[in-house]
Amino acid sequence: MTREMQVSDSVVIDADAETIWAQVADPTQMPRWSRENTGATTPEAGRPLTVDERFDGTNKRGRARWITGCVVTASEPGRRFAFDVRKIGARTPRLKSRIATWAYDFETVEGGTRVTETWTDGRGAWPDWMAGAFDRTVTGGKLFADFQRRNIRRTLAAMKADFESADRTS
Repeated sequence: MTREMQVSDSVVIDADAETIWAQVADPTQMPRWSRENTGATTPEAGRPLTVDERFDGTNKRGRARWITGCVVTASEPGRRFAFDVRKIGARTPRLKSRIATWAYDFETVEGGTRVTETWTDGRGAWPDWMAGAFDRTVTGGKLFADFQRRNIRRTLAAMKADFESADRTS
């Protein structure tokens, strides 16, 4: 069985695309919505990143902790933010590899902005059996596509709740 290499989901958020993009394109904001991401070190905190800027993301899953080295591949205000995860390590992102791509697309629709989050597996050169064994080990029994599908759903739900509650209090 061929593994699923890409997973995405969408949600409509009652907020404008530029506002959502500006915060998503600042990776230091991601812990507000993601259970797995714990922070980011960026060239300059508090602003959206631009294409080719690099950042390190800190992550956790259970007792496991790791750092990823990432490069921004798209940064279009109100439209798209994407980055490649190119390095990984326990304390420092040293192991270079095609790990994954994360993309966030923003589309103005009735009722606000459709936000689509997409994870693409960068391990295309790995045999399916090897990727499956690795995935089940590090996710507690799931393939990454299934694991990321749940993570994306949770992240988008948290994002919707966050932006819509902020909008109501303004």
